[in-house]
Amino acid sequence: MNGISRDFAPPFKLIAPYFLVGSLFYFISAIALFFFDSSSTHLELSTLAWVHLYLLGFVMMVIFGAMAQLVPVVIEVGHAFVDFFYIIYPLLTVGTILMVSGFVFLPELLPLGGVLVLLSMAIFAADLFLTLKKGEHKSIVVSIMGSSNIFLLLGILSGFVMSLAFGGVVEIDPGHWLKAHVFAVFGGYVILTIMGLSMVLLPMFGLSHGFDEKPINFSYKLMLFGVSGVMIGSLMGWPTLEGWSIIAILTGISAYFYQVYLIFKTRARKENDVWVKSLFFAFASLLFSVLLSAGYLISGAESLLMSSGWFLVSGFTGFLISSHLYKIIPFLVWFERYAPLVGKQKVPMLHEMVPKKQADAQMLFSAVGVTLVGFGLLFGVDALYLSGVSSLVVGAGYLLYSVYTMMQYGKEVLASD
Repeated sequence: MNGISRDFAPPFKLIAPYFLVGSLFYFISAIALFFFDSSSTHLELSTLAWVHLYLLGFVMMVIFGAMAQLVPVVIEVGHAFVDFFYIIYPLLTVGTILMVSGFVFLPELLPLGGVLVLLSMAIFAADLFLTLKKGEHKSIVVSIMGSSNIFLLLGILSGFVMSLAFGGVVEIDPGHWLKAHVFAVFGGYVILTIMGLSMVLLPMFGLSHGFDEKPINFSYKLMLFGVSGVMIGSLMGWPTLEGWSIIAILTGISAYFYQVYLIFKTRARKENDVWVKSLFFAFASLLFSVLLSAGYLISGAESLLMSSGWFLVSGFTGFLISSHLYKIIPFLVWFERYAPLVGKQKVPMLHEMVPKKQADAQMLFSAVGVTLVGFGLLFGVDALYLSGVSSLVVGAGYLLYSVYTMMQYGKEVLASD
């Protein structure tokens, strides 16, 4: 990434709340798992509440923060409306709380929460599209970013329609709309965004170069077809299109696996720090999720679906995001507080800014927790499930502590200037 410049990067104070608030939501979502058991199903309102708490509060919050920093760096132009990011996270925070409260306590809150979430994401998407339009740099990453945000808008619009239905405002078939909503938001936005970010962050932090990018291009096309096909097929009642589209998605994810393998094969930085260990667990979880999904398509067993979704959401997505916090936050803090001091005084290395013991503990407790919860859901064993949740809460606490500690690193440098 040769184009990194302070002219393009937004100030750290703008980005920091996204990572801190996201980590807090992650901790809260881990505690909330105690209110479930191994027999929970995916259609329960409480399950939907937890999924929105985790995906909106943690996953979306952190991704928005990362994208706020990454997009101008990749395309080498400043944000079209950088100040928008000061209002996006408060809107998303309040909207998430209202939506979760609506699912659990008062359905009438869902439309209001949906409006705030829709507004936050529409503002984010507007800034991103206008920023991409300003840039002349075209690449597979830029294409993925543009497409993923189209799916984001489609997903949040379908979700808003569903919130109106839950609130008694409109009448729709929730089953068809739920599938379209899930695949648009998670498959179309989250997974595609992760793919795009991977093509920047994995080579950047692993010092990889010279790898073939054909697999990611193939994967991107399959994901576009697959997610679009599932959305259309579910809303129109075309099961054959849905089936072929799901096969396309699974094939696209497999091609993405191969792309990641090529990147790691060419990396120059070989040390296995918490970032690398977390990535291995993330992709192992993704592989296991795909296998369980195949089993669900054959058998239709709810336990396979719940376990597959768990390993995908908490194992793959959770670890991929948490691992990069240990790279992104030190880099942003160093860039903000120490870059101007290079050549004037001794400055820390990036790895010195990570609380290693706490980071290793977070990775270990979280990996154990994800595994135990996943197998508890798969086999219907409450003891496994609750043991896993307990471990996850400890890991989430360590993550929150680590994020806060990394953000505070070097504050005395600013105070002394």
